[in-house]
Amino acid sequence: MLKSQLEDKLTAVFKIDQELSQKIVFSIVESISTAINEDDRVEIRGFGSFFKKNYKAYKGRNPKTGESVMVPEKNLPLFRSSKDLISKLNKF
Repeated sequence: MLKSQLEDKLTAVFKIDQELSQKIVFSIVESISTAINEDDRVEIRGFGSFFKKNYKAYKGRNPKTGESVMVPEKNLPLFRSSKDLISKLNKF
């Protein structure tokens, strides 16, 4: 499902205008992004949780040249689905 499709779904279900549904989706995405950036964990019961994981710097290899390079430390957002979502997908 695309972001625009989610906005359309909100518009249809709650009978609100498209502009308001766009603001709602934008606000939710921004709130999750801001929380993750501030090292908070975002948990949506029955769906899953979003969090940030820090990866330390390491020595890697350029696949094209074979040359050793230092890969800098980085943070990546991760999503872990809930048991409820997993069971719905697998129909347990």
